[in-house]
Amino acid sequence: MSIKFLLFQQNHQGFKILDSPSLHKSLPCFHQHPIFSFPKKCFHSSGGNSRLLVSRCILDKLSDPLGQSDSESLENLKQKENAFLTILKGANSFLPHVVLASTILALIYPPSFTWFTNRYYAPALGFLMFAVGVNSSEKDFLEAFKKPAAIFAGYIGQFALKPLLGYLFGTVAMVIFGLPTSLAAGIMLTSCVSGAQLSNYATFLTDPQMAPLSIVMTALSTATAVFFTPMLTLLLIGKKLPVDVKGMISNILQIVVAPVAGGLLLNRFFPQICNAIRPLLPLLSVFVTALCVGAPLAINIDSLVSPSGMSVLFLVIAFHLSAFILGYFLSGLAFHKAPDVKALQRTLSYETGMQSSLLALALANKFFQDPLVAVPPAISVVIMSLMGFSLVMLWTKKKETHVME
Repeated sequence: MSIKFLLFQQNHQGFKILDSPSLHKSLPCFHQHPIFSFPKKCFHSSGGNSRLLVSRCILDKLSDPLGQSDSESLENLKQKENAFLTILKGANSFLPHVVLASTILALIYPPSFTWFTNRYYAPALGFLMFAVGVNSSEKDFLEAFKKPAAIFAGYIGQFALKPLLGYLFGTVAMVIFGLPTSLAAGIMLTSCVSGAQLSNYATFLTDPQMAPLSIVMTALSTATAVFFTPMLTLLLIGKKLPVDVKGMISNILQIVVAPVAGGLLLNRFFPQICNAIRPLLPLLSVFVTALCVGAPLAINIDSLVSPSGMSVLFLVIAFHLSAFILGYFLSGLAFHKAPDVKALQRTLSYETGMQSSLLALALANKFFQDPLVAVPPAISVVIMSLMGFSLVMLWTKKKETHVME
């Protein structure tokens, strides 16, 4: 059976289709490795249309030179790449589990976190703020200032509601549990500091459009903490607590203002870079958060396992739980007519329930001689993180279920 080949001769007659046995010898490479194979329909036309059909067949073959199997391989590779990016972007959903795992690891093997000392806290929290800035825009912050009532409500929750709760549970610690005054002072000190930067990140994970509002609340409370924290500490504890004003301003610039501004500028002027790094940020943020939670617990593990440690743990849990609940329901009453009331409730709950416990820990170590004062802030770092990111998981799933319905 002879094999057909195309030999194209361009003359006044156009293209010719030749079938000759001699081609087997003259073109052995074509015989062993045919370049084109055409379906029978390419040769079933006669007359002037034959040239058009042959041309179409050649173009059809050349348009898919890789073949069907190669196209499927490329499609599978693309699907795997998309699946990998989905995993990276969805890393935030594992944050509560990672926080819990880091807590357990810090209790079982403290050296795994003790290397992460106080000097790393500011850069770590700054990175989380940079991640928020990359995923935000300057318009978001302008919109945040259009909600002065919400900002004021967060401020009241931070420096009025929580200090009252701190005084309440500090008094319970001394009167009912019979704990030393230093532990009660630690609980009160924790209630007097500004809002936690982690509340901004928790808000970003649950309601991204509310993250700028949360950042404004935290920045305002942090900026004015240089006045309110010493005053409230003097009022509640009865001892004047000096605060390094320059150090506080530097802390605000490093942890909040500079990273967020850097992320916003990068997103504004170099969007391609942001698009490249954005999928990696959730995974890195989970890792950094785990370090910020596990390190204070590991460093203060001896005080936690002391006889009074469990009592302090119970009181700190009650303090933060009360703050989360009151922040949610009181804001619901205050903003019940707002169109985004649920998002506001979640944001103000985070802002009220989560404290800058790392700042309280630093102040306790620097300005109080009794080391027991630092125990409640160290426990607070873990508890408020576990509670806050558990609420992130709960509210996020609830929102997804509501959208599907």
